[in-house]
Amino acid sequence: MGTTVVFRSCVAFTCASFLAALPSLDAGEKTVARVEFNRDIRPILSDKCFFCHGPDAAHRKAKLRLDTEEGARVIVGGKPAESELYGRITQVEGSKRMPPPKSGKTLAKNEIELIRRWIEQGGTFQPHWSFAPPKRPQVPVSRHPWPRNPVDEFVLAKLQALKLTPAPEAAKVTLIRRVYFDLLGLPPSPAQVKAFLKDTRADAYDRLVDALLTSPHFGERMAMYWLDLVRYADTVGYHGDQEHHISPYRDYVIKAFNDNLPFDRFTIEQLAGDLLPNPTTDQLIATGYNRVLQTTHEGGAQDKEYLAIYSADRVRNLGAVWMGATIGCAQCHNHRYDPYTQKDFYRLAAFFADIDERGAFKGPDQTPTKRPPEIAVLSPIDRAEAEAVRQQIAALKLKPNRGDDLAGREKLLAEIEKRKSLTMITKSVKPRVIRVLHRGDWMDTKSEIVDPGAPHFMKPIGAKGRATRLDLARWLTSAEHPQTARVFVNRLWYLYFGKGLSKTLDDGGSQGDWPTHPELLDWLAAEFTRPSLSRGRGAAGAGEIPAWNVKHLVKLLVTSATYRQSSLESDAHRKLDPGNRFFSRQSRYRLPAEMIRDQALAVSGLLADRLGGRSVKPAQPDGYYAHLNFPRRTYVADKGLDQYRRGVYTHWQRTYLHPMLRAFDAPTREECTAQRPISNTPLAALVLLNDPSFVECARVLAARIIKEGGKSDAERIAWAWRQALSRAPHEREVAALARLYQANRKQYADDRAAALKLTSIGAAPRPADLDVAELAAWTSVARVLFNLDETITRN
Repeated sequence: MGTTVVFRSCVAFTCASFLAALPSLDAGEKTVARVEFNRDIRPILSDKCFFCHGPDAAHRKAKLRLDTEEGARVIVGGKPAESELYGRITQVEGSKRMPPPKSGKTLAKNEIELIRRWIEQGGTFQPHWSFAPPKRPQVPVSRHPWPRNPVDEFVLAKLQALKLTPAPEAAKVTLIRRVYFDLLGLPPSPAQVKAFLKDTRADAYDRLVDALLTSPHFGERMAMYWLDLVRYADTVGYHGDQEHHISPYRDYVIKAFNDNLPFDRFTIEQLAGDLLPNPTTDQLIATGYNRVLQTTHEGGAQDKEYLAIYSADRVRNLGAVWMGATIGCAQCHNHRYDPYTQKDFYRLAAFFADIDERGAFKGPDQTPTKRPPEIAVLSPIDRAEAEAVRQQIAALKLKPNRGDDLAGREKLLAEIEKRKSLTMITKSVKPRVIRVLHRGDWMDTKSEIVDPGAPHFMKPIGAKGRATRLDLARWLTSAEHPQTARVFVNRLWYLYFGKGLSKTLDDGGSQGDWPTHPELLDWLAAEFTRPSLSRGRGAAGAGEIPAWNVKHLVKLLVTSATYRQSSLESDAHRKLDPGNRFFSRQSRYRLPAEMIRDQALAVSGLLADRLGGRSVKPAQPDGYYAHLNFPRRTYVADKGLDQYRRGVYTHWQRTYLHPMLRAFDAPTREECTAQRPISNTPLAALVLLNDPSFVECARVLAARIIKEGGKSDAERIAWAWRQALSRAPHEREVAALARLYQANRKQYADDRAAALKLTSIGAAPRPADLDVAELAAWTSVARVLFNLDETITRN
């Protein structure tokens, strides 16, 4: 067992040390002679000055605002020595020194020098980059053989300016493993790896990407991330954290990504599907987005108070998901760093004032709760399956010899119909009155009443009469909206490169990060909303690409030369791009929690490959729900194939999230999560070693090793290594595992009771024809394989 922990913890510690050492963007920025307000000056002023001289008029000192052109009155362009701003920040001491000592903030010498150079170069202000509509820039032309598409031209231009060369292309086995995890969230099988390695066609990789984009697992992988953003969970969160009916919404998301539903339509259906003419069942299910927030069923809760809480929650999530904005900071006062006012906050809240709901849902303690309006439906995935079966039945009825086939199809249809479940939807009613609550106080009854509207500094929504959620959704997805497209493509970049073009995925405002490649970000946003490239060979055929096409954007990114780089760094990379902010190589990082478990299930052969359905409960420690009350409940793990379903279908209990998910940094989904943290703790290694699901996967894989892996220990180790890691092991790796196997073989031969105990974990049957000591020893080997850092790392 000690060997297992050493295998992973040593490598993992090295990885964590590397990640902790990642520096800022400074190395690249020092090479740029021209100082820009947005890139160089605004971050300094936002951090050190905006608290007193920013957008919030209530806290503004000396009537001086430094986030807009108003600040020009303390600047004399081209003359730092005559500029009051420069004089104040260079004041050694005294009352005129800025920032004042009591603020606890000081300007570093390099920051003062940047401000001096900016003033010297004219002191030109710029509107914040994320509030200006993206414009398609010209694609750089390098005439270099490396670029494969426009993405690479932008990346290469930056690398050449830094005197860097891209990393070489990754080995094919690394590439297929990377793209499988990125697009499907699953590892490739050895057979799939072998086929790709044998395919010598020039477009072999493009063909692979096309195939993966048509896989139903693509939607599952994309849904994992989207559900983090919209804080999807199977429970209410507050107080007793009872279950609520919402799983069909999750299946809607999966199907939407699989069907490549245009992102503007995806947005409209979630925010306002009920307001569309004659909404379909799927469009009503989509409106579960408005209902999936945290709610309470506490007996003494105040209805009005919780309606205000839900209202604020929706504005925060809307801002985070679609606008990449920290609008929640304006709930009680004007935003201190960005131009959102408190009135803007409540005007956005007014869009959701028509949602039919209660603040506090009264009634007996029960789970699942009742939260009308709800409808009984088949999930979108089940409904599609049922329709396909009906068509098969109709075709069979036309055949003279239909026999058992027809009966089997009819039986399957009956089973599908039994899967109907309730799901919360949105129903529009007369809007509640929304006020600009003084300090966010829900008991305020005298403040200004507001109607729905866009933030005051942005393009008006322009609705006739009172604006609705449908108007809001269409405004968000207009081609001129400055945020939605940028936010989404920046997050896609993060999914495939390990960090965003702007590394702050949840804050595109003044406190956020200036993009490393602003022109590339704008080009991708423009390509998303108004595609310029024609569709190449692929399942969808040739021709023009529709707007808001998610799969088009994904393919563009993962077929780029930038994506296909090796993640190994050279001395030059380490010196000039130590944090890989300029994407001079690919990134290495630990897989998300769900993928780690999914991979173990897939490698063992246990993975239940069914799409959609109710949330399932894998095994977890007894007594974990001991303190969960109102009502008290006991966790009962699912049986049969439901025990082996993918992590995207795992029951998401907000206050008591499954321990395996918590150990690998999955969020509780109380708020929007755009980027999960990546921790490195002994607890994670112990989960991989001892969690019943992982032990069962190791045991089932061990049986396969004995039966399918060959005769000798070396053959079996090599076979198992390929199953888990997609590559052949090195001699020293074979030797290490051989020693581990022999030591465990002897131990379990001497203690057959321990062997029997280990190989009895899990519901999968233990093969009666295998020696229990041998099975236990190979189970130990498989546990090591699942615990290797390489196994759980995307390279």
